[in-house]
Amino acid sequence: MIPIETKLIILRGNSGSGKTTIAKSLQDHFGDGTLLVSQDVVRRDMLGVRDRKGNLSLELIRQITEYGKGKCEVVILEGILVKERYGEMLMDLIRFYDGNADVYYFDLPFEKTIERHQSRPLADAFGEESLRAWWRPKDCLGIAGEKMLTEEMTEEDILDLICSEVKV
Repeated sequence: MIPIETKLIILRGNSGSGKTTIAKSLQDHFGDGTLLVSQDVVRRDMLGVRDRKGNLSLELIRQITEYGKGKCEVVILEGILVKERYGEMLMDLIRFYDGNADVYYFDLPFEKTIERHQSRPLADAFGEESLRAWWRPKDCLGIAGEKMLTEEMTEEDILDLICSEVKV
């Protein structure tokens, strides 16, 4: 198998901001062989661990994301991925991908994430109190090229932006 050049897309932001919806749409857009690594799937569904410093999901997220390099044209990593806990791992992944990464942060006000959360299937699983406890305003990585996705942008706007920037 000849290794292919892989593009890493990182989607970060608070709960309810639209990361998973955009990630799944991107996976559909880029097609077969697009690897989607979801923090919630790895942390909550696969390992059943809480999102605390040093939790088991950090290493597994990193390993799965690294697996796609050279095998998939596009690898999408999405999740809250709080900088305090995941920042070092994210920077390591960007280096591992030789900087061939696009990083996006969903920069939405708390009220907008509440509104979006209420339309999700998981809306009954947790409410505003939990969202407020998890809330991290402006939790950007602070790296060159990191792009902010704002409340004024529709789902279509975000998909158009990312697809226009990610050439495969």
